[in-house]
Amino acid sequence: MLTLIEKILFVLAVLASGYAVYLASRRIIGIISRGHGKPDWNLAVKRLVSVLFKVATLQPTFKIRLLPSLLHGLVAWGFIYYLLVNLGDVLEAFIPHFTFLGVGPLGNLYRLLADQLSFWVLVSMVALLIRRFVVRDPRLTAREDVLLSPQARFGIKRDSAIVGGFILVHVGARFVGESFKLAAGQELPWQPFAGELANLWTGWSPAALTGAEHVCFWLALGMILGFFPYFLYSKHIHLFFAPLNFLLKPERRSMGELSKIDFDDEKIEQFGATRLENLGWEQLMDGYACIMCYRCQEVCPAYNTGKVLSPAALEINKRYFFNSEGARLAKGEASSKPLLEFAISKEAVWACTSCGACVDICPVNNEPMRDILEIRRSLVLMENEFPKQLQAAFRGMERNVNPWNISPAERMKWAAGLNVPTIEDVSEPDILWWVGCAPATDARAQKTAQAFAAILAAAGVKYAVLGENEQCTGDSARRAGKEDIFFGLAQANVELLNEVKPKRIVTTCPHCLHALKNEYPAFGGNYTVIHHTQLINELLEQGKLKLNENKAGLVTYHDPCYLGRHNGILIDPRKALERAHAELVEMPRSGMQSFCCGAGGAQMWKEEEHGKQRVNANRFAEAAATGAPTIAVGCPFCMVMLTDARKDANSELQVLDVAEIISQAIVS
Repeated sequence: MLTLIEKILFVLAVLASGYAVYLASRRIIGIISRGHGKPDWNLAVKRLVSVLFKVATLQPTFKIRLLPSLLHGLVAWGFIYYLLVNLGDVLEAFIPHFTFLGVGPLGNLYRLLADQLSFWVLVSMVALLIRRFVVRDPRLTAREDVLLSPQARFGIKRDSAIVGGFILVHVGARFVGESFKLAAGQELPWQPFAGELANLWTGWSPAALTGAEHVCFWLALGMILGFFPYFLYSKHIHLFFAPLNFLLKPERRSMGELSKIDFDDEKIEQFGATRLENLGWEQLMDGYACIMCYRCQEVCPAYNTGKVLSPAALEINKRYFFNSEGARLAKGEASSKPLLEFAISKEAVWACTSCGACVDICPVNNEPMRDILEIRRSLVLMENEFPKQLQAAFRGMERNVNPWNISPAERMKWAAGLNVPTIEDVSEPDILWWVGCAPATDARAQKTAQAFAAILAAAGVKYAVLGENEQCTGDSARRAGKEDIFFGLAQANVELLNEVKPKRIVTTCPHCLHALKNEYPAFGGNYTVIHHTQLINELLEQGKLKLNENKAGLVTYHDPCYLGRHNGILIDPRKALERAHAELVEMPRSGMQSFCCGAGGAQMWKEEEHGKQRVNANRFAEAAATGAPTIAVGCPFCMVMLTDARKDANSELQVLDVAEIISQAIVS
């Protein structure tokens, strides 16, 4: 129970803290509002239950770093519970003879949870501080060659020390304060840890215990009032913005779906993002939501192979720029520097494979990959600046509607002697097979197309291909920032497909699948699109394919990024292989955590950025370490990259598409 003077001082402190929070909040809202677009608050209503579950379970944090995640979870759960505890403590301090939730079963449960969580928060916080400042876990920072704000390299440690100290004092003071109450004879049962601590105060006078209790109150509650204004400037504001990120992030069919640029709109003056204010509001909010945990960096294939790209550094640099230039941004003034001068280097922008690992792993739903692709759009469309090796692919897509620059007249050469029907031969096929540029033109990928054609014939599937009318989906152009080429290809393909009206489309390339399924709806093309491994598994399940009983042996399956992470197709390729009597051996990084082959994000058409290792070499070594003699893939780009790595390693491992493995097992 506070004295009258203490109550007045506390109310004044609440008002002062509240005003400081209001000023900082208004500034943050002004900064986020500078981004284009507006949040759809209806999404928050629709997602509320699922987001509450994510917040309560901290589900996304447990994908990697199990022990640190558990320690972080204990701190977070304790902090969430302390919202109730702090309310109870304030009410008890202001209302005479009041015990929050009473002394019955509900009150006892409340005090038991408060006691237990207080203890584990303190233990966990000490462990986390030891990890950062004593052990100095290298995963909690970026290499010196990465562009990271000098303020961040010091500021993150400072924030961690301040917040760690605050939690220890806030929770510790409240915990100790409860022990003083117990030592003074108050009947507050079900507090075993505080009860043990109370034994230390045996013999203290009532006045001393009351005074100590008051000191603890001011340390615990007064500390939090002082912390609130600082909280809005520290990295720990993610406690507020992480739930908002999950509630309000725009709906997308896939993490890789990009916004449409309408080149018919002559009012558009800016393509992509040159400055912070060119990003979407949700991309600016990502900077505030970022935990600065570096999990995205830990799974990034570019960073893991020595490139200067760190998706974590990108988000962190945005946040520190907000802190230094937030006032002018909130007023509507232009930012003083372009993104390439403070957020990310140009070399890092072109190192991204758009694999989506950073988006998938982020515990607060940030999307650094999208920022990078928007910066690419700006470089290519506004500055006409891109790696010169991409010019050949761009020219091929413009002149011959494929990045290999092969004449459309040669598009069906792969099918010579296979009796592959075109849409002119079969007017209403059950399946329209979108062959894709790689299987139609690349010598190695053609074997996949030929194997799949044999499977369709053996199963008696009524299908057709577009033949010479088929052209590139434009995926590589879009990932490279050459949005005008993608725009033209998408419009032409949608017009053609809408005339054909396919029942289902099957692709042998995940990149084609992604474009047709997730990005063409913005152009008026809404289709049912499946991957060839899905159709193969379906045919096997229906008994339409007869396979021999010979064991396919040990096989390790490489999940293509645009098949697994971007489109969630993980089970069908594995089931198909198992039905072919293959014994699957998983790589350490598989499924949604699969490691990239290095070809995505238009890397297929350019030299890999400088690093310590090639991405495909890293992935091939992991596959080889499983001991399986065969690597199964489901993507022509992965096929090219892993085959190249096999040659470089002078290895005897086979790299085969799932379709090739199944085709070899068919009983005619």
